[in-house]
Amino acid sequence: MHTPTPLADSPVLGPKLIRAEILVVMSVSLGASALVAFVRLIGALTAPKELKGQQAVLVGSMAPGRPWLDLTLQLVQIAIAVAPVGLVAYLLVRSGESLRTIGADFRRPGGDLARGAALAAVIGGSGLAFYLLVWALGVNLTVVPGQLPEVWWQVPVLLLAAAQNGVLEEVLVAGYLLHRLGQAGWTPWKAVVVSSLLRGSYHLYQGFGGFVGNVVMGLVFGRLYQRWGRAMPLVVAHTLIDAVAFVGYAFLRDRVSWLP
Repeated sequence: MHTPTPLADSPVLGPKLIRAEILVVMSVSLGASALVAFVRLIGALTAPKELKGQQAVLVGSMAPGRPWLDLTLQLVQIAIAVAPVGLVAYLLVRSGESLRTIGADFRRPGGDLARGAALAAVIGGSGLAFYLLVWALGVNLTVVPGQLPEVWWQVPVLLLAAAQNGVLEEVLVAGYLLHRLGQAGWTPWKAVVVSSLLRGSYHLYQGFGGFVGNVVMGLVFGRLYQRWGRAMPLVVAHTLIDAVAFVGYAFLRDRVSWLP
């Protein structure tokens, strides 16, 4: 009887295969988002209105006047957006690793929460101040974090959208990308710069301030990932930052004068 030949434990990833893998992952996720963001920036720059007179809506209604259809589309969109994390998990397993390799797991909940909360407080506060500055200078669109109908699912969807952003971006751009670039022989700083530029590029739809602010955030998050070896504190921080922005805006819009 024929005995099947056992598969190798894991494929050997050389620099060429790593580059190809990264290209595939990013082309179906944040790299594609960067291309769309670049085109949207060109559209904003060529529009009759100045940048600050235009809006960049982060979480908007997908079916105005039809709340149940809107909710369904919101949940489907979140599921589709986070799907590349599953691809990354699969590719890591194929190479004999796992999400645990990049610290995207729940082994250290206390430390991850503490680090994430502290990082969110620093980055979130400074990020808001920077946004108000670049908006006043006219180099950024008016960012509208949430524009959902005031129904029972408004806050839960905003929180899910914040978690989606945190998981997708930090697992892919901090954990996976920096891990693979390190395996390909890139120096830590070169890898962090490339990761940060990618992070900034898919925020170009917000304007030049969105690009610069996220590049700086990427430099900080990237170096912390390289120091801690864990993506989860960054996921926590990013989720908290977006959750405060999304939900806070929903409650504060039209109630405070300093918020554009």
